[in-house]
Amino acid sequence: MKTHDNVIKSPPGALLLTLLGVIGFSGSMPATRAAVPHLGAVTVGLGRACVAGVLAALVLVVTRSRSPSRHQLWGLVQVALGVVIGFPLLTARALTHVPASHAALVVGLAPLLTAAWAVFRTGERVSRWFWLVSTSATLVVLTFCVISGDGRLSTDDVWLLLATVVVSYGYAEGARLSRELGGLRVIAWALVIAWLPTCVFVVYCGLPDPAGVPLSAWLGFGYVSLVSMFLAFVVWYAGLARAGIARASQLQLLQPLFSMLIAGWLLNETLPRGLWLALGALLPLIVLANRTRVPSAK
Repeated sequence: MKTHDNVIKSPPGALLLTLLGVIGFSGSMPATRAAVPHLGAVTVGLGRACVAGVLAALVLVVTRSRSPSRHQLWGLVQVALGVVIGFPLLTARALTHVPASHAALVVGLAPLLTAAWAVFRTGERVSRWFWLVSTSATLVVLTFCVISGDGRLSTDDVWLLLATVVVSYGYAEGARLSRELGGLRVIAWALVIAWLPTCVFVVYCGLPDPAGVPLSAWLGFGYVSLVSMFLAFVVWYAGLARAGIARASQLQLLQPLFSMLIAGWLLNETLPRGLWLALGALLPLIVLANRTRVPSAK
């Protein structure tokens, strides 16, 4: 057996789709941070689903998508709870107080958790080397977070960790369903399912006075509604389904660094000194994670 037979390469097109999703998600934290002080955590966290849900419904009608089966419907409910409701609301709550760069680093744990959920939910098999490389990459992110922060686990960090758990489950479940429905239909149906309860809750909590909201907040809200909540998910789920959930999800380890660069550029947040060192440590680990061999069935 040749050396290169010991690795399985993910399709380049699938990895490109996954990377495009990561780039789209990278603007989520800075955009949320820009909008939350003026629109509130509930409006930004759940209001995005109200806007994206309308677009999703139109797409489903135009494409004449068939309704999901009963089995698929339960999976879509789980996706909606994780990525449409849980993650946006919890991160918006935390971003009321913490910088976008800090939140991005904590959420950087999502790739490893997504891989774990993929093994649990879809039966994907990964080697010990995969777990070693993924754990090493996660430790890089955590170390970066501790060094750049004050070393304490605040209430906002708890919200962010909970958000990471639920969104990683939503990623894995959505990618599993994408093999049957396609990435577009998965996020579209999840948004349609969550549309009514999220809109009712947003209205119940009270809408902000639009007259006092600056343009930057509206732009941030528009970004999380159209890109973060819909368009990025379409390519993200498609990429995960084609390349393998556990392996391709490791590209998301780049997201905290992308988010921090965006936060520093648009929000003038101070970037930690170890940013480039962390990037240099993460890149080779991500390459290794995408080339680790899946154990052969015995």
